[in-house]
Amino acid sequence: MLDKGVTESLAQNIVATQWHDVPPQARHQAKRSLINFFAVTLAGCRSSPIEIALGLLGQFSGSRQASVIGRRERLDAASAAFINAACANVDDFCDTHLATVIHPTAPVAAALLAFAELRPVSGADLLLALILGNEVQARIGLAISPSHYNRGWHITSTCGVFGAAVGCGKLALLSERQMVWALGIATTQSAGLCECLGTPAKSVSVGNAARNGLLSTLLAEKGFDGPAEPLAGVQGFYHALAEKPDLSRLADGWGESWEIMATSYKPYPCGFVIHPVLDCVLDWRRENPKAGVTHVVVRGNPLLSLRADRPKISTGRESQVSVQHAVAAALVCGKAGLEQFTDSCVREPEVLKLRSKVEVLRDENFSTIAAAVEITTADGRTHKLTQTAARGSDVNPLSDRELEDKLRAAAAAWNSRYDVAPLIDAIWGIEERSDVSGLLSLAVPA
Repeated sequence: MLDKGVTESLAQNIVATQWHDVPPQARHQAKRSLINFFAVTLAGCRSSPIEIALGLLGQFSGSRQASVIGRRERLDAASAAFINAACANVDDFCDTHLATVIHPTAPVAAALLAFAELRPVSGADLLLALILGNEVQARIGLAISPSHYNRGWHITSTCGVFGAAVGCGKLALLSERQMVWALGIATTQSAGLCECLGTPAKSVSVGNAARNGLLSTLLAEKGFDGPAEPLAGVQGFYHALAEKPDLSRLADGWGESWEIMATSYKPYPCGFVIHPVLDCVLDWRRENPKAGVTHVVVRGNPLLSLRADRPKISTGRESQVSVQHAVAAALVCGKAGLEQFTDSCVREPEVLKLRSKVEVLRDENFSTIAAAVEITTADGRTHKLTQTAARGSDVNPLSDRELEDKLRAAAAAWNSRYDVAPLIDAIWGIEERSDVSGLLSLAVPA
């Protein structure tokens, strides 16, 4: 039997933590996460899966409580949380907590912003809720990483629901007892499978994590109770998953370090484990724009092979988790943006031909943000390339300006007449706002 009181201790830490406990660097990182969140949500808000989901949910949404980022439509808060989280995740462009492979901001920020349109929320309170939601989902995931993800659970979804519940619970000023209930309600709604990667279904569980986290808080607030030990109980989250968790990860060092500082932000819209490979290939292609390539060998962490060794793909969604396609498209196009991970690029004859020349090898000596690439050219030469820390990773981070540029590019592609500067300014100064609901008005069509 696992230890008792694990969830209660976690709830105590959540309720006790206040804005003044959070150091400036964590506050700033939370703003960076919001900049990135709005960038990837605007990038995905008009993709085909979102059009389908929005059209369907709109039929059942009698209330117009909350905004859909990048859209004129308004939905009930729960459905808006679902859609905004799905938008942020659909293009595989969202941020990553590398130790767990959780994409932390999509499920949490979407839930918090929907809550902020139900009730007044200050900027400082929103940032604190985002930081704590991030902290809890990461710690719950760290206790069972990497086995949980390797078993096939989509950890962004299974742990993201906890982050959304905790963040909304903090905004709702839940008591310790209510916070345990919220975590319990979230636990029984935790779901998501990696088998869905490369398909629109992948974003359904991310949307559910946001919606169900918000619902968990609202139910707990009304007295809808749950088990005393949903995480570590005999039939709780960890036990039901047949995991042997390191429960110390849930509480040790609370308030001394912040998991949001380990957030990585993607410069490319594909699985983060592919990014060090793209760094190598794109740098080489810039220096060798006309060289003919006959063979490519990619060597990386076993997770690269497990998740992205997919030479035979047929859709843009699949291409986001195919290292063969990413390499081929980067070599042919000289870039790796959203247009390189589309159905049309997948069918491009040159890309298709080159994809078959990419070989993937596992090497446990590489971290998930490192890779080596050998490119053999038509003249018989072999070019050896390495990347020890992918661009955008927490040890090789994107600058504030680069994150702003990511948002500017996404906004320009969404609406060329849209001025994103007020949104950027509002995010950097968010802690001074007494009510953040107006933030969303800056990210919808006039």
